[in-house]
Amino acid sequence: MHARDVAQLIEAALPGARAVVESDDGVHFTAAIVAPQFEGKGARERHRLVYAALGTRVGAEIHALSLKAYAPAEWSRQD
Repeated sequence: MHARDVAQLIEAALPGARAVVESDDGVHFTAAIVAPQFEGKGARERHRLVYAALGTRVGAEIHALSLKAYAPAEWSRQD
């Protein structure tokens, strides 16, 4: 699976989200996601939203996914 496909799936499921996804091998991915849906949610709930967006691909085409999930206000405070 291509990193851009993973990003598109996340962005389609979380309107207004911006996902930057990278992969060296097409099965292990890292993602930085900024989404308004993350506002007021903890890390577990944010991860659940992303995993729900990817569905059954996690554990199949996506062997591993490392996430950094930010609400827009949190992202704007990043260095």
